[in-house]
Amino acid sequence: MIASSEGGSNRGGANVDASQIERLLIVRLSAMGDVIHTLPAAQALRDAFPKAMIGWLIEERWAELLCAPGAPRRGPRLPERPLVDWVHTVNLRGWKKSPVTVATLQQVAKTWNDVRSARYDVAVDLQGAMRSAVLARWSGAGVVWGAAEPRESPASLWYTRRAIARGAHVIEQNLSVAGALARRTVSVTMVELPRHRESELRIDGLLRESATGDFAILNPGAGWGAKRWPAERYGRVARALANCAMKSIINFGPGEEQLAREAEAASAGAAKAVQTSISELIALTRRAQLFIGGDTGPLHLAAALRVPVVAIFGPTDPARNGPFGTRSVVLRSPASATSHARRPQPDEGLLEIGVDAVVEAARSLLAGESGGQEWPPHVRPLQMRPPHLIRGEDAHG
Repeated sequence: MIASSEGGSNRGGANVDASQIERLLIVRLSAMGDVIHTLPAAQALRDAFPKAMIGWLIEERWAELLCAPGAPRRGPRLPERPLVDWVHTVNLRGWKKSPVTVATLQQVAKTWNDVRSARYDVAVDLQGAMRSAVLARWSGAGVVWGAAEPRESPASLWYTRRAIARGAHVIEQNLSVAGALARRTVSVTMVELPRHRESELRIDGLLRESATGDFAILNPGAGWGAKRWPAERYGRVARALANCAMKSIINFGPGEEQLAREAEAASAGAAKAVQTSISELIALTRRAQLFIGGDTGPLHLAAALRVPVVAIFGPTDPARNGPFGTRSVVLRSPASATSHARRPQPDEGLLEIGVDAVVEAARSLLAGESGGQEWPPHVRPLQMRPPHLIRGEDAHG
């Protein structure tokens, strides 16, 4: 193990040899899609350091992406926690609401005792925000890696080692940071997600009771209004898919009940709305033949599970955030300009994408086709074909 002082910190950490890393902490706090985009880099680090104890610091509400409910959050890896050895959680949103209460201070102290007791040699911030960089530094690890140009520029001040993030897609960028840390070329591989027995059984029961055979998941929700294709159009897509003997399940999460009701009503019985936990959504997505939705966490989950995806993009850039590693058609109007402004109304370019274009994209994927359709002139389909290897030598101190 790296020579360390109290708390596991290596004060000469800038010169650490990758071969000495025995305890490694990944920091990616949120949100669902961003955590999923980090999984390939985490898998690359697992492959590069197969004997290392790897931990992950994450917001409590997204912990099911790493560890199934009820499973131990530390110890030997198991199907319920297949990727990391230790899951550490924070509740920054809750702590912010009541920062000086005894309960909050006790939770903060418990979290940091938990993290620092792991005595990490190295932490890698794959979020690139000030808060994640500070938490990585406070972990007690003497070596803190991050991107040379993080999403929030001041975050780099907390890193002791910086990597040049290569690639257009955020997954490629995360992989390049992991490759720099590992000092090797890393590959894009399948990632494992937790298996929760109770969720698997519930989803099997739901599909059996509703006599659902092949089905598509339709997801009308998104983080903010500008990314949301109208819910009523999802219902019309479900009706068209029913003519192809394909049933539809409308997935929705907390706060998306109205969207789900609108889509279900517009489907005229062709789709059923189902609210799921994260573990249940993982189980449901594993069984789907197709996913249709906007730039949102469930879409990126489907891509990670290699489910074919029709992605309906508006203001966000599919070159950076589009479906990665699966067969997909990305529909985006040239009228859409890249913006992360959280406007409540749908992007005007998004509204130019019609139901017929989405249905045609779905049919092409179900038929195993890779392109060549005649698309409306205002819609530009993009086939996402990521590279297979990310080189890891681009780093500097």
